[in-house]
Amino acid sequence: MSIYRKGMAGAIYSEAQLSVARIFAESRRAAGLKQGQLATAIGKHQSYISDIERGQRRIDLLELYAIARALNLDPADLYARLVRDVPKDFRL
Repeated sequence: MSIYRKGMAGAIYSEAQLSVARIFAESRRAAGLKQGQLATAIGKHQSYISDIERGQRRIDLLELYAIARALNLDPADLYARLVRDVPKDFRL
């Protein structure tokens, strides 16, 4: 069963959000970190990272910055990777 809900383009369960979650998880794994390690590095609990990677939680700009730094990535580069599949006409 898909958690994508038709007609809810900006909803937390949109295809765009799930794409962001997938790339987020790929970036963490590429950095060689477990969810708990990344969470500790940014002062959060492992479930926080799990929620992001399952598309259950969105992250704000400052969270993205801290996460990128913990992954040894430039925040702008991580952002570009996260949004590459988001449609140009995406709406909240």
